Amino acid sequence: MPKNIAGIAIPDSSLANEAAELLREHGTPLLWNHSHRVYLFGALQGHQAGLRYDPELLYISALFHDLGLTEKYRSPDKRFEVDGANAARSFLEQHGISNESTQLVWDAIALHTTRGVAQYKEPVVALVYHGVVFDVIGDHFEELSEETRSQVVSAFPREGFKNKILHAFLDGFRHKPETTYGNINSDVCERYLPGYKRPNFCDFVLQSPWNE
Repeated sequence: MPKNIAGIAIPDSSLANEAAELLREHGTPLLWNHSHRVYLFGALQGHQAGLRYDPELLYISALFHDLGLTEKYRSPDKRFEVDGANAARSFLEQHGISNESTQLVWDAIALHTTRGVAQYKEPVVALVYHGVVFDVIGDHFEELSEETRSQVVSAFPREGFKNKILHAFLDGFRHKPETTYGNINSDVCERYLPGYKRPNFCDFVLQSPWNE
């Protein structure tokens, strides 16, 4: 794996390498490439904005951010983002990483699909989010040059990513579609899960046990 792409170094510490091996072992080539693009696109945007952040924590957050979709780490009843965040917390605690850093990584992973919140938090949290939305929906696409985008994609190819990632999402939570209520993943269930109809918050309010 190249150690420097588009001017961004891939962290090479023992902690970073061990986290990468977990993704390689339990993830898929799709998630491997996507997670590295998330790190690189997030770091590139952080560099442009002049943000100070810990590259190792950003990298580990990116590596774990979709691990909650995998058979190894998915739970029967939690949002996949929380599953990934819990896996990262366990990994970091086993390596004696501080509570502050561990919580930062947990937040970055748990909030990476929470539009309107994550981008206003600490740089590591915000940059994971920005890397995700850049890679998945092309948010702020023109803010990185075509040459920069090409360098990242050459190192970590997309290979039909737009269609494949939606089915990877569904495979990760088709057994627990109720966990997608209130977040963007309910869109995936509604489009691809036969017979699924998302709950409506208004129904919860109007059907509550309160008399008025």
